[in-house]
Amino acid sequence: MDSEPEILFDRKGAAGIVTLNRPKALNALTHDMVRKLASQLDIWKADDAVTRVIIRANGERAFCAGGDLRGVTVRGKEKEALVFFSDEYRLNAAIKRYPKPFIALIDGIVMGGGVGVSVHGSHRIAGEKFQFAMPEVGIGFFPDVGGTWMLPRLKGKIGTFCALTGERLKAADGVGAGVCTHYVSAKRFPDLTDALCGNVSADATIAAFAEPGSGGEIEARKEAIDRLFAGGQIEDILAALDREAAGGGENAAWAGKIAAIIRTKSPTSLRIALEQMKRGVQWTFEECMRAEYRIVSRVLYEHDFYEGVRAAIVDKDNKPQWRPARLADVAPEMIERYFAPLAEELPL
Repeated sequence: MDSEPEILFDRKGAAGIVTLNRPKALNALTHDMVRKLASQLDIWKADDAVTRVIIRANGERAFCAGGDLRGVTVRGKEKEALVFFSDEYRLNAAIKRYPKPFIALIDGIVMGGGVGVSVHGSHRIAGEKFQFAMPEVGIGFFPDVGGTWMLPRLKGKIGTFCALTGERLKAADGVGAGVCTHYVSAKRFPDLTDALCGNVSADATIAAFAEPGSGGEIEARKEAIDRLFAGGQIEDILAALDREAAGGGENAAWAGKIAAIIRTKSPTSLRIALEQMKRGVQWTFEECMRAEYRIVSRVLYEHDFYEGVRAAIVDKDNKPQWRPARLADVAPEMIERYFAPLAEELPL
């Protein structure tokens, strides 16, 4: 067994420093990491000598590629799996309302659970290897960890695009869309960390390091994304993409590719995700987190999540057999029950 701690905590000057430390597992969050981080944040919140928190990660490939889904699915429908999500969502909420600057240094892959422990912070710094994605609809799940709140608030329809496709945003698009607040080359992260341990304000320190970013690939498609992802139903969006693909314009090949990608996702997950985008823009952060807990409380007892993890992570055949397999068999009214109140709601 690896004796190295999965998550490290340090105090340097005015800063509390969190380091995700599972590089071989792309820093995927375990339940123990979630609990320890929540506890440490409470300690630093009460410590007047700590004026800001920095979260970073070890390893070259990923900040955090998500939650430990293999562990969750092994627990299956047992109550412990739901406890994991309850603790994770409450941690996301604690970060969102943290009373001190919460600064995420994000280089490499950031997905799923990694988004939840970074993007809700006050300052999100992208390095050059930054790659953001919410790919949950491809594993029969849904964009959670506050995605209901965050994604609809990205520029235009980029959040809806991300939710339904799982496509990745690189650093320039991450900043341009609003996922991140600044861009700093990752080789300067150590110097930035040292500077943030001083008493100069986080805003001023980060501004001194921030670099201009060049236009991103997704930003170049912004007009098309805003137009093609404006539909109220998945079928409307697919029809718009199909028309664009058939039209032969500059976005034709791209639209055809995106439509094909969406058609590989769980039909149930697609409907849930689009409904999150439509409702979340009107909700408070707390309402979004409670809705996600309602959804996960149902999804954990259904076929698609386990089948999606099997196909993507366990067997890796990438051939999920969704149930239902067709959008036409997932009536929009069937999705309403995922958002219905629970007997025991998420305690925030």
